[in-house]
Amino acid sequence: MGVMNPTEAVLDEKAIVAAAEKALSDIAAVREEIAKVIFGQERVVENTLLAVLSGGHALLVGVPGLAKTKLVTTLGTVLGLDSNRIQFTPDLMPSDILGSEVMDTDETGRRSFRFIKGPIFAQLLMADEINRASPRTQSALLQSMQEYHITVAGQRFDLPAPFHVLATQNPLEQEGTYPLPEAQLDRFLLQVDVLYPDLDAERQILLGTTGLAEAKPRGVIDSARLQEIQMLIRQMPVSDKVVDAILSLVRSARPGHGNADTDRHVAWGPGPRAGQSLMLTARARALYQGRLAPSLDDVYALAEPVLEHRMALNFAARAEGMSVRDVIAGLVKQARG
Repeated sequence: MGVMNPTEAVLDEKAIVAAAEKALSDIAAVREEIAKVIFGQERVVENTLLAVLSGGHALLVGVPGLAKTKLVTTLGTVLGLDSNRIQFTPDLMPSDILGSEVMDTDETGRRSFRFIKGPIFAQLLMADEINRASPRTQSALLQSMQEYHITVAGQRFDLPAPFHVLATQNPLEQEGTYPLPEAQLDRFLLQVDVLYPDLDAERQILLGTTGLAEAKPRGVIDSARLQEIQMLIRQMPVSDKVVDAILSLVRSARPGHGNADTDRHVAWGPGPRAGQSLMLTARARALYQGRLAPSLDDVYALAEPVLEHRMALNFAARAEGMSVRDVIAGLVKQARG
């Protein structure tokens, strides 16, 4: 095996720094364009963008009317992605998402089946109110979210690249909703909780959206540039200290792994995919904030959106009025020491 020339390593490092500076400029332009349309909600915008920059999917949870749909459509425009929207309803069928086969008859009378692609064949799929559909229909997204292709009648169909699912969900306390299966929740890189805007942001919303002219977003980058940034994020170095912090945090959230609070309150905890999600999004957050390597602060800041949908409390904890967020906050506090 040949010995690497030190000069080559320096050049590679310089190339990564140059690419990161260009990516930072593009990300800043994207953020600026989104801010013209989405007022306030900086944390929501940041976490949703981090999921896309990391190459994954995001689940936006909140009551109706908090601009979840608007954020997703704005992202599609600003990032230059081909996007489709599906409104999930109780009577929605899997074929309404994936597509279906129809029978064609040619001039000679010969019959054959032809596949008509469904709305899932898009670079950015908005699954609006995903928990309104039945579990059977929700499961139609499972294969596509993990393997980036679907299988219909035994035939494989690859999805466009990049492929992202941004789903919105109403709180489960509302009537007419179905809880998402645990396996599907695990496919979402982040859960983004969308809360009510603060006073200043709500004032901006009132003034900016009730006049004659309403701001429209424009495209800033295209899908090819987005994929370049996604590849850059995967090349960013991660220190052993950060890797150990990710492993320690994820494992501490599992019952039977030595954490007394977890054993007392948690029914089941996150799998290895949680660690992968933390690793990717911590890198993306570092770049988003103008740094070339993630820190422990990135890991702890993303603990809640990464872990919240990958854990469940036991009956005793729920009876005490605890939430998953409370448990995660306790784990982060212990990790910080």
